Amino acid sequence: MQLKYKIAALSILPLLLAVAVVCALVLFQNQRLGEQQARLIERSILASKQAELKNYVEMALSTIAPLYDSGLDDEETRGKVLATLGRFSFGSDGYFFVYDRSGRNLMHPRQRELVGKDLWNMTDPNGLPVIQALMRSAESGRGFQRYAWQKPSTGQFAEKLAYVVMLDRWGWMLGTGIYLEDVDEAILQVREEVASGIHTTMLAIAGVALVAVLLVFASGLTLNVSERRLADRKLQLLTQRIVSLQEEERSRVSRELHDGISQLLVSIKFQFELASHELVTGNPKAQQTLDQGTERLAGAIGEVRRISHDLHPSLLDTLGLPAAIGQLVAEFEQRSGLKMLYTNGLGDQGPDDDVAVALFRVLQEALTNIERHARAHSVYISLDGDDRSVRLRVADDGVGFNPRRLDALKGGGIGLRNIRERVEHFGGRFNLASAPDGTELDVTLPTRAG
Repeated sequence: MQLKYKIAALSILPLLLAVAVVCALVLFQNQRLGEQQARLIERSILASKQAELKNYVEMALSTIAPLYDSGLDDEETRGKVLATLGRFSFGSDGYFFVYDRSGRNLMHPRQRELVGKDLWNMTDPNGLPVIQALMRSAESGRGFQRYAWQKPSTGQFAEKLAYVVMLDRWGWMLGTGIYLEDVDEAILQVREEVASGIHTTMLAIAGVALVAVLLVFASGLTLNVSERRLADRKLQLLTQRIVSLQEEERSRVSRELHDGISQLLVSIKFQFELASHELVTGNPKAQQTLDQGTERLAGAIGEVRRISHDLHPSLLDTLGLPAAIGQLVAEFEQRSGLKMLYTNGLGDQGPDDDVAVALFRVLQEALTNIERHARAHSVYISLDGDDRSVRLRVADDGVGFNPRRLDALKGGGIGLRNIRERVEHFGGRFNLASAPDGTELDVTLPTRAG
């Protein structure tokens, strides 16, 4: 993906996330309000049906009261009461039913095949023992009970709300019920209306979000043109900088090989040729000449080791960063004649290899700058850290300089720029303070390279 598209995507993603959060909140609130509305409607309808059922039962009780309160307890009187109740009906599915305390059906005008049967253990499709539940409701005085029962008009099981009372003197349970399909239909209609409202709201939010995304995308592309050009220029400068550094390093190694190793090897070659000639002619100085050649060969080997050490110090791989810095400090003190003070607070622990190499190169750059420009007499170096970061401090008592003025000079401060770039690469901290009485460099890098 091209940079401009990435930037546009990064600008659009927060907007899309915000829209998604708004949609989720709207959806949640609408669903919650819809459920609350459905429950309110359900409670309202059930309250009206409960009142209706109570009226039906009270009407039935008032109708049979002359017979029930007469004090007669014979079969004829009971038969008249059952016949009277059997004639009551309201609608195609409204009727009364009567059971004794043992669960035997005494009267059921819509399902006459149940009359006389013991239904105490009969359960509805949900596993509820219906007659037992009705009996408990009647005896407790609550009266109301929901269960599933076969609807006479359709022959299918449907949700039903019943109201039952006890005729204690005869041990009868009298009740009637209303099927609740209209309640389910009303709740379903409410939920469908809520879902339709949510769908409409989501479409409106999506339309607004689409317009906003298009506007952001268009403005982002417009603003990105200049930023992309600036980024391309910076990338080009960075590439040139990398190539320049590579060429500088190659030139340095080439000069050292030509001016140092090459001349030493040529001198050794002449020395050995002279020794060979003196041996052939029997010159007694042949042994001395050969020893001089051997000594120069040892110097050439040392020079090769020095160049190799500058390219990548082997102590970093074997003994770690503190030992490698210690060797670098010792060599610098011997070469420059400056007084060096090195304190190691890092101990045996060390950072990642990449971080160790970066800190080592930073110290190399700092010591090179001190040797060339500081005119210092002593240098203080400290290395410390913990599990999260490593800190390197380099201070000298030189003449100091003005960092701002140095940055303004074209081509100036290359060493400091190299240090800053290394530190920024690892996401570390770089502080530089300079005064006429000395300069202090403070670098902190994470222990583990991200």
